[in-house]
Amino acid sequence: MNLPIVEKAPAQATSAAALLARYTVPNYGRLDLVPDRGEGVWLWDESGRQYLDFAGGVAVTSLGHCPPALTRTFAEQSTKLIHCSNWYQIRGQGELGQFITETVMETPGKSIFCNSGAEANEALIKLARKFGHATPLADGTPRTHIITFNNSFHGRTYATISATGQEKVKVGFAPLLPGFTHVPYNDTAAFLAALQDDTVAILIEPVQGEGGVNMATAEFLRAIQKVCQERNILLLFDEVQSGLGRLGHWCGWKPIAPEIIPDGVSWAKGIGGGFPIGAAWIRKRPINSTSDAIDLCDVLGPGSHGTTYGGSPLACAVALAVLHEIRDSALCENSATIGSEIRETVTSWQHPLIHTVRGLGLLIGFELDPAALAQRTAYRESDGLASIYIVKALMAEGLLTVAAGPLVVRWLPPLNVTRTEVQTALAIFKRVLDTQLTA
Repeated sequence: MNLPIVEKAPAQATSAAALLARYTVPNYGRLDLVPDRGEGVWLWDESGRQYLDFAGGVAVTSLGHCPPALTRTFAEQSTKLIHCSNWYQIRGQGELGQFITETVMETPGKSIFCNSGAEANEALIKLARKFGHATPLADGTPRTHIITFNNSFHGRTYATISATGQEKVKVGFAPLLPGFTHVPYNDTAAFLAALQDDTVAILIEPVQGEGGVNMATAEFLRAIQKVCQERNILLLFDEVQSGLGRLGHWCGWKPIAPEIIPDGVSWAKGIGGGFPIGAAWIRKRPINSTSDAIDLCDVLGPGSHGTTYGGSPLACAVALAVLHEIRDSALCENSATIGSEIRETVTSWQHPLIHTVRGLGLLIGFELDPAALAQRTAYRESDGLASIYIVKALMAEGLLTVAAGPLVVRWLPPLNVTRTEVQTALAIFKRVLDTQLTA
């Protein structure tokens, strides 16, 4: 049998770009930056250049880069136990679940642990389908229909791209998982019209991150909850990007509609501060009104769902360290205060290139005015999206941000960011925007 000969890369092909081009699948559109090390809100590239990181690994480094609370935990737990099977009773899962139920949710429920936001949403989708089989229509037909929303983003697996309300993530992957309907965000009439007899769950981001930092209104969330309560439909919140302090509260929907209690919530990103872990919380309440009804949080019984790495001793220890630091250093409050100051400052500029400023806490979106930007020669010659164009311009000046759709520049600094660091970022942002007016 003749095997293909694998040619070694030439000695000169040692740059990160060359290595990635030769040996990795081109599924990411990468910016021209090679990170080397980080400390707090700062990131250094291989050449030694320093950047103020307000991209935060897309809402992941909630405590900044290499925070002492995490490095200590890594050092201690990695010498004790890194991984063991979920065949055994992992104390850290119980302790992390206790923190989520008692401190974050303040409502009886249970958690299941995984490795990412997509996996956390997969767990909620499987919960919904399992619940729909346990609470079928009068003729015994399982309820399977799930409503999600336009411009949503729930992950990259088959179930989660099926749930996502953006066509660009679906192209080339048909046939998708059936049973999802996408409706306009904040449109109660459209939501009510989309309900079906077999609707079993509503999956919604209280604030859409990838979709452009779009905020649900209190009226919209309350209308959804009312229908869910009347028809025994699950209300599921995707808090992968917006939860655990990012919006100035443990629960991202509470600054909008504090009285709402969802049936399930997904988290990832910031819960591990940079270490991969995801979680889904499920409410403790009977699945129906019969006397022998099991609780919703017990629907996913043994053998119904699982993951090899989910909830490892190391992952749970790291997540607990992150959550304890957020609690003990009052970082939810810092997020709310600093975020409000940023939005007020940029709004006060009344800058001709900024159309709107929106968001909560430290999930902030600056929507660009495409008409104003289109008048700039440098932008016209760039042949790119407005958001990416400004993200690149900011990176060139030492500020890392991230796009959210074609028009929105997103800021996601660590929850412990200081006013001094914010002032530096604002100065760079204003300078770059002003420069565009003459470009």
